[in-house]
Amino acid sequence: MVLAEDSALVRAGIEELLTKFGHQVVRSVADADALVTAVEECRPDLVITDVQMPPGHGDDGLRAALRLRHDHPDLPVLVLSQYVAKAYAKELFSLDGSVPGAARGGLGYLLKDRIGELSEFVAAIGSVAAGGIVIDPQVVRHLLTERDRSTRTQLLSARESEVLALMAAGHSNTMIRDELHLSEGAVAKHIGNIFTKLGFSPDDGNRRVLAVLAYLRGA
Repeated sequence: MVLAEDSALVRAGIEELLTKFGHQVVRSVADADALVTAVEECRPDLVITDVQMPPGHGDDGLRAALRLRHDHPDLPVLVLSQYVAKAYAKELFSLDGSVPGAARGGLGYLLKDRIGELSEFVAAIGSVAAGGIVIDPQVVRHLLTERDRSTRTQLLSARESEVLALMAAGHSNTMIRDELHLSEGAVAKHIGNIFTKLGFSPDDGNRRVLAVLAYLRGA
């Protein structure tokens, strides 16, 4: 992995945590320019980056992630943020899901508070590295309040909307079953209906990711 975080203390803590769980940090950097250079030189399996970083101390980390994602679509990227920044999340995920069947690396957007919940953080890393999509539940809630209600998601029933919201929060079918007290068959049926109503066929590759992206972007 390549880790980008401008706080030396936080960076050291995350690196120690990653190492403890068997991951290898091949480069640890403190600014966005160094992040881009590290990725080009090391070709990591995963990038973890903060949003706000030098040299501009603005959204430089996110801009670097967007650049890397554009140049290397298969590169898994996990973005960490101190706050819920809806524009950041929308811009990051707008790059993906537009090409049916295209190979895409995993994407994640987590609040830094989630690092303290070790099991969730480690699970998120594994999911993103494996090509999955992980979005902090707080970010999901904020994004959903701004959705365009004139979109195809209006076709979803109330229960289907609940299921898709949980999918967007990174829940597996089993977790959705337990959360909504449904049978596994009912969950599978709802997800199938979601794919159909949003216009995704089996030929469209990872329909689960495409459905979540469509929901969050109001596409």
